[in-house]
Amino acid sequence: MSAAPAGAVNQGPLDPTKWKYGPAFDDASNAGIWNPVMIKMMKGEKVTGGTVLSTDTPETYCAMANAGYDFIWTEMQHSARDWDAVSRMWRACPHAKAVPGVRVAYTDEREIQHAMDLGALVIIVPTVRSIAEGTAARDWTMYPPLGKRSLGAAQATDPLFWGNVPGGYRNTINKNVVLIEMIETVEGVNDAPQIAAIPGVTAVFAASGDLGNFSGYKMGTPDYERLINIVHDAALGAGKRLCGPILWRDRPDFTCFQAGTEVQAIGRGVADELGPLKDTQGKPTVGPYAVKKEDAAGQH
Repeated sequence: MSAAPAGAVNQGPLDPTKWKYGPAFDDASNAGIWNPVMIKMMKGEKVTGGTVLSTDTPETYCAMANAGYDFIWTEMQHSARDWDAVSRMWRACPHAKAVPGVRVAYTDEREIQHAMDLGALVIIVPTVRSIAEGTAARDWTMYPPLGKRSLGAAQATDPLFWGNVPGGYRNTINKNVVLIEMIETVEGVNDAPQIAAIPGVTAVFAASGDLGNFSGYKMGTPDYERLINIVHDAALGAGKRLCGPILWRDRPDFTCFQAGTEVQAIGRGVADELGPLKDTQGKPTVGPYAVKKEDAAGQH
């Protein structure tokens, strides 16, 4: 505790606050960025995540992951699925066009490390209310020295996932994982400049629905738009990307978006495929598909 061995870099009494981190996990290869989403983020290009909300089947997940999105927003905040289901879905097509991403339930070591260990390349953290919560989210996402993520055997390091990436997974994931922190409360807006400035945070998300929920003002009202503008200025002031719902893709300075769910995508795809043949089902007069009298009356 009081004296270091000869030749040690850290001399004197052991003091974690003054510890000089060692070079064991430096990226000696100077490997480039291998996460396609991070590449677009760094260029300021528009990035879109398709939401997988209801399914736990690998087939549906992979169809969404190859549909044209940049990443898949696997929903774990408002979904009843478990991490085993996420593991199966991601493992079915780990190198699909869209990289695996997830909105975890909350700022929590277990939730975020489960997501990272399973192979997430995009982490979305909801309802970040303070700089303390924002820092904790970064800590569980990142390995030391930037964060506090634990090292262990995981699906992410499997050769089918990221086990063979240039420079090695442990040495390069900190600069490849995209961390998006969602500002959804008035308290979060108050700390937004400090949250956006946290090292390791890639983007902040102006949460359109919950900023209305927590503030009591609807989109378009002066009080609501003031909150959005503060988040906007916080992101740009810190040199970070600004995210929002897909309906804001034409708002100035917004460059990353959450798109609709797999259920909505199926509906849009069928409508596009069928065109004028959509909803032209036969109309029997008897049986379970018969038009009910009250329905028929409502059509006049």
